[in-house]
Amino acid sequence: MTAPFIVIYTYAVKEGKLEGFRQFLQELFEVLEANDPRLLAINAYVNEDGTEAAIVQVHLDAASIKHYWRVVHQHTGRAFAQFVDATTNFQVYGSPSDAILKRARQNAESGVAVNVKPDYLGGFTRLVAAAAEPAAR
Repeated sequence: MTAPFIVIYTYAVKEGKLEGFRQFLQELFEVLEANDPRLLAINAYVNEDGTEAAIVQVHLDAASIKHYWRVVHQHTGRAFAQFVDATTNFQVYGSPSDAILKRARQNAESGVAVNVKPDYLGGFTRLVAAAAEPAAR
């Protein structure tokens, strides 16, 4: 069985920017759904006090993340930075490409906690037919 490639970024959310970030993400997710067919899933979660958000990406394979980065860059530019202060954690599950390893090294050098688990032990992926609605605010 081919394993999905999973990347989780965790960010510090700027004070007072959570609601704007929610809206920004919903628009970004619509763009990604329409323009990135190899992205199997993307979901965002925020902690209880709204200071930290994690974005979980499930890709078909490690190579598909380059297309994801292009789509995100084309449609958001640097707008993402108005909502988050910094990346606080970067996790990779699956055999990373050279581009992912380079990004992991850059994150680690800037003090971001990095965790890479390249060896797939098994499992399954079940995709639901309809996306879940974001939690009530």
